[in-house]
Amino acid sequence: MIFAWLISLALAADPVAPRSYDVTLQTTEGPVVVRVHRAWAPLAADRFHRLVSEGVYDGVPFFRVVKGFVAQFGLPTDPAVSAAWREQRFPDDVVTQTNSRGRLSFATTGPGGRTTQVFVNLVDNPSLDGHGFAPFAEVVEGMEAIDGLFHKYGDAPPGGRGPEQRQIRALGEDYLRRFRKLDRVERATIRE
Repeated sequence: MIFAWLISLALAADPVAPRSYDVTLQTTEGPVVVRVHRAWAPLAADRFHRLVSEGVYDGVPFFRVVKGFVAQFGLPTDPAVSAAWREQRFPDDVVTQTNSRGRLSFATTGPGGRTTQVFVNLVDNPSLDGHGFAPFAEVVEGMEAIDGLFHKYGDAPPGGRGPEQRQIRALGEDYLRRFRKLDRVERATIRE
C-alpha cells in the first residue's frame, strides 16, 4: 500500500490551488488560521494546499523555534513519508513580499530545494528576502499561539539544543521522544 502511494507521489504534480484560501492549524498551543495568497508565490501556494490536503502536516512538530526569528515545522515523522517528500523538490518562486512578522515561507536547502518545511516569521526578517525565501501566506488569527510555542530547545546543535533534521527524517518519533516539550501541529485543514 505505501509503495503504491510513494509511486503516485513521485509522479504527481502539485494541483493549482485557489487564488486565496485559509488553513486552520490546530496546534498544541491553540488554533492558528493562515491565509494563503497564490499571487504572492503560486508554486508555494500550490504545494502547501497539496500538503495540507494529503495530511502531511498532521502531527508534525515545531522542531525549530528560535525566539526573535522563526518557528519551523513540516518534517513528516514517518521516515518513509519523509524520504518520499524529500525527493519532491519544487522550483523557487520570485520573492514579491517581505518576510514580516506572521508571514509563512518555505524553508529551502538552496535554489530549487523546497519540499515540505515551512516557517512562520516571529519578527520582521527582511534579510531573508534576498536569500529567496518567498512568503506565500500570513497568520490572520492565532499569532498568540505561535508566540507561545516552546522555544527553549532553540535551533539544532551547535547553535541550540533542538532536534536535528537529519535524525527526524531517519528515526521519526523514536528520536523525537527526547524532545517531549515540542509543540505540534495536531491537524491542518483547509477551511471551506
